[in-house]
Amino acid sequence: MDNQMIGTQYVQKPETPETKRMKGNFAFFGTGSFLYALFYTFCMFRNPSGITFPFFIAATLFFFCFSLRKLGLTLKRGSGFYMISIGLLALSTMCTDDERIIFLNKLGILLLLMSFLLKQFYDVTDWKLGKYFEGMMCMIFGSLGELARPFQDGAAFVRKKECKHNATVLYGLLGLLIGLPVLLAVTALLSSADAVFRQVAQGVIQSLRLGNVFPICVRIAGMFLVVYLVIAFLCEKTLGGSVVDLRKGEPVVAITITALLSFVYVLFSGIQIVYLFLGRMQLPEGYSYAEYAREGFFQLLAVSILNFVIVVVCMSFFQESRILQGILTVMSLCTFVMIASSALRMMIYIRFYYLTFLRILVLWTLAVLFLLFIGVIIGIYRERFPLFRYGVVVVTVLYLGLSFSHPDYFIAKVNLANTGEKAVESSFFLAEESYSDMGYLRSLSADAAPVVVPYLEQHGEGTEDRYVKRMEKRIGTLGIRTYNVSRHIALKYLEELK
Repeated sequence: MDNQMIGTQYVQKPETPETKRMKGNFAFFGTGSFLYALFYTFCMFRNPSGITFPFFIAATLFFFCFSLRKLGLTLKRGSGFYMISIGLLALSTMCTDDERIIFLNKLGILLLLMSFLLKQFYDVTDWKLGKYFEGMMCMIFGSLGELARPFQDGAAFVRKKECKHNATVLYGLLGLLIGLPVLLAVTALLSSADAVFRQVAQGVIQSLRLGNVFPICVRIAGMFLVVYLVIAFLCEKTLGGSVVDLRKGEPVVAITITALLSFVYVLFSGIQIVYLFLGRMQLPEGYSYAEYAREGFFQLLAVSILNFVIVVVCMSFFQESRILQGILTVMSLCTFVMIASSALRMMIYIRFYYLTFLRILVLWTLAVLFLLFIGVIIGIYRERFPLFRYGVVVVTVLYLGLSFSHPDYFIAKVNLANTGEKAVESSFFLAEESYSDMGYLRSLSADAAPVVVPYLEQHGEGTEDRYVKRMEKRIGTLGIRTYNVSRHIALKYLEELK
C-alpha cells in the first residue's frame, strides 16, 4: 500500500483491485514494458515515419489491450472507434513525407490513445471537455508520482521469488553464453544466403555503433518508464468517475457579456449578408478583392474560435437560463455567418495567391468549426448531448481526410496547372495572374514529387534543381525498416531524371 502524509501522521492509502493485480503480475508488466520499449526503439530509432511505425502502433494497442485483460478489465463499447482511428493515422504517417502532417498525426494518436485509456479505467459517460483535459494532464504529470513503482514492485517480486529467481538468473546467463556465438554464426550464414536479410542485418549493426548505444539505451529506459508509470497511475483511479456540476455561476453575468457581443455580431453579420453575399461582393471604395480578403480571414477565424470558447464556458459554468440559451443561439448563428465570410475571403485570396498548406489548414479549421457549432447548438438545448464525444468524432474524421489527402500534392498540382499561358487559357481558379512562386513549391515535401519533378524535367531544370537535390538527400537509400510510400514514389520519379 502507498503511504500518504496528513499533518505529521502517515496513513495508508487503500490499493485498488487493479493496483493489486498489477503488483501481482509484475512478471508480465515489467517484462512486457521492457519488451515493448525494445520494440519501440527498433521501430522508431531515427525512423519517424517508416513502415515500422504502423507495426509499433499495432503493438501499442495490443500491449494495452492485453494489459487491460491482465488487470481484469474489458474493452468498453465505443473503443473500436479510437483503435481504428489510431491505426488509420499510423498508416497515413507511413504514406506521407510531410513533416507537418506527420507531427499532427502523432499528436492525434497521442490524444486518442489517452482518451482510449481514460475510457477503459473510468466511467466517462458524463465527462465534459474540462474533465477530459484534467484527466490527460493528470496522466502526464500524475504518472511522475509513480516513479518509484517499477523498482518497488520489482524488489517485492524478487523477494517473493528469491530462490527460484536466483536459479533462473543462472540458467539465463548460461543460455546467453551458449546462444550468442550460435546467433552470430547463424546471422552470418543467413546474411550470405539472402541479400534482403543482409541489408536488414547491416542496418541493425550500423545502428548499434558506439555513438548510438547511449541514445538507444535512453530510449529503451524512457519508454519502459513511461508505459509502466502510466499504467500504474491509471490503476490507482485517483481521478474519480463522478462529475461535479460546475454550473453555479450567476447567469446575469453571462447574459450581460454575451448580449453585448451578440449586438455587435448581429450588426456585423447583417453587413456581411447584405454587402457580400446578397450584394455580389460590393467592396469599400479603394479596396481590391485581394486586399479585402487578406485583412479579413484570420481575424474572423480568431473570433469564431473565441465564440466557441465563450459558448462552451457559458454552458459549463453558468446556471441554466432561457434568456442565456437564446443569446448563445444568436451568437452561434452569427458565428456561422463569420465562418462563411472567412471561407469566402480565403477562397478569394487563394484565387489571387494560390494554395499553401496554411491556407488549406484554415479552410479545414473553418469546416471543423462549422460542424462543431452544430453540436454546440444541440448542446444548448439538450443537456445530455455528448458534445465532447461528438467533437472527437468530427475532428478525427475530418483530420483523417486531411491527413490522407496529401496537401502538398494538391498544392503543387493546382498551382503548376496555372502557370504561363495555361493560366490565361484555362485556369482552375480563374486567376488574373499566373503562378510564379517556384521557391515555395521547391520547399514542399516528397508528396509533391509526382507533380514537381515532371514539371522540372519538362522545363529542363532536371537533376541540378534545388528541389531534386533536397529530395535526394532526404530520401537517401530506403531500407526495409525506413520504407515510406511517399518517399518511394518520389524516388521513382527522381530515378527517371537520370
